[in-house]
Amino acid sequence: MAIETRKVQQTGGSTYVISLPKQWANKAGIRTGTCVYLHPQSDGTLVIDPTNESPKLKEKKIDVTGIMGDSLTRDIIAAYLTGYDIINLSSKRILAEQKKTIRQVCYKLMGPEIIEETAKNVIIQDLLNPQEISIKKGVRRMFLISSSMHKDAVRALKNSDVDLALDVIQRDDEVDRLFLLISKQFRSVLRGGRLPGASETSIDEYHDYRMAASPLERIADHAQRIAKIATEMNYSIPEDTLNIIEDASETSRKIVEDAVNALFNADVKLANDVIDRVEKRRPQISHLNELLLKLESPLSVIALRTVADSIDRTGDYGSNIAEIAINSAMGLS
Repeated sequence: MAIETRKVQQTGGSTYVISLPKQWANKAGIRTGTCVYLHPQSDGTLVIDPTNESPKLKEKKIDVTGIMGDSLTRDIIAAYLTGYDIINLSSKRILAEQKKTIRQVCYKLMGPEIIEETAKNVIIQDLLNPQEISIKKGVRRMFLISSSMHKDAVRALKNSDVDLALDVIQRDDEVDRLFLLISKQFRSVLRGGRLPGASETSIDEYHDYRMAASPLERIADHAQRIAKIATEMNYSIPEDTLNIIEDASETSRKIVEDAVNALFNADVKLANDVIDRVEKRRPQISHLNELLLKLESPLSVIALRTVADSIDRTGDYGSNIAEIAINSAMGLS
């Protein structure tokens, strides 16, 4: 339909009225007395919904004959990210190994559950209510988990706490689930879907939050990397070296925390300060690497250099988030 214009009129002294295009109204089944639903958007536009009904469930059928392992995992995740509510996996016979992979994928995703399982079919349905978590809350949750992971991973390394290290490794799954959910939500917004917070959040902000989710997911990966090293350490590390690792870790963690706060508060000054601090902490990381080269055990040198690299990269990811915060704040001004 071509774009049409309407003049706003006033009735009763307090109500503004416009007429609806007849062709659109007929197509939408609007008659005299029909209720329509108005959804104000953050960019000033107004969405007119003639039904306000929940959209019909979208179903994707996938023939999984001969599809195993990672290929099967990728197909299911792709269907999830595309926004299908029901994923129907079928074959003349679904093998036990395939069912195991399907269950593992469902565990990695937030919402999808197996609702039917036979010898020939496995049906997955996304049961998550989209009103339960907004993309902004999802990013905040990712930050809180990844930050605690990083702190606990270094603590586990310092105290030789294998149990704490294993807990950190397991928490990475929760960050991955949130990251995939945020990716799915952003794709839905691009297709015109309405999600929680949509009336308060612009498409630009959705984009910025999705961009910030990527470095947060990588920060969690590096925390997991440190935790794995903590589970394998069977040699002593000088206390002063461990203290410096802890100090460098706290510096990077604080950089990420301030970067996220700058993003949520549109604080350009704080974001620029974060970026400056990333550059200023370079000597701290260099000094740490120099100390590690003096360790007697070659294995400890290799392992702790990996730890130092993960701490360094965590700070760099904080800088990336700070840059996103600056871009986002400029868009709001």
